[in-house]
Amino acid sequence: MAAIDAALKAGEKILSIYEDPKSDFEIERKADNSPLTIADRKAHEAIVAILNETPFPVLSEEGKHMDYAVRRGWDTLWIVDPLDGTKEFIKRNGEFTVNIALVQNAVPVMGVIYVPVKKELYFAVEGTGAYKCSGIVGLEDEGVTLQQMIEKSERMPLADARDHFIAVASRSHLTPETETYIADLKKKHGNVELISSGSSIKICLVAEGKADVYPRFAPTMEWDTAAGHAIARAAGMEVYQAGKEEPLRYNKEDLLNPWFIVEAKRER
Repeated sequence: MAAIDAALKAGEKILSIYEDPKSDFEIERKADNSPLTIADRKAHEAIVAILNETPFPVLSEEGKHMDYAVRRGWDTLWIVDPLDGTKEFIKRNGEFTVNIALVQNAVPVMGVIYVPVKKELYFAVEGTGAYKCSGIVGLEDEGVTLQQMIEKSERMPLADARDHFIAVASRSHLTPETETYIADLKKKHGNVELISSGSSIKICLVAEGKADVYPRFAPTMEWDTAAGHAIARAAGMEVYQAGKEEPLRYNKEDLLNPWFIVEAKRER
């Protein structure tokens, strides 16, 4: 429950800044020219304050990144993006999330994604399932159990009676390779609806059953996908490396992900 509590508290910090009409977000630029706001920093602080009480180290986008010589000894670790979709946050379109994953031996086994504006919480535990809880802003008390959270949530994937194929793509990173992939889908499935969205919401849409596939042929980092990957796996989906039968792996020496495709698990 530490991960859920941390995600909700980070969401509260983010919303307090997002909803302040006087806030300029204190935007800075990181070395790769990606934006960093005060909300990223406040969310990071809220999360690590909770996760540092657990036995496992934290690898956060906004924290210190230890050398691989140290990280390679971490069999179990938290991988965190305190504010995924900072560009969407700055645009004030609501499509940003808090991502927290627990990774064991390079595999994400637990994931939490919180969408603060929509007050939607996605969470999953390997062997237990993937769930969506709507209308949540915080835990009622510190004694709330995982089972109690499950009881007030819907198990994913949710039932969906649609009669056409749906692909989800990045709002900010629609590459020529992605457009080619979508064109091939249209040849195969005929009517293909394309949904654009920001942040890890895209992975959640596939896990939820609202979309059939999410191709990502553009750069992402491990903290962008780890939580969503855990949720997808628990919902019967997988995050495959593009062109391969192998899923993404985590806590690599290079934290950059290869291109990937999120879809239903393939039959072997």
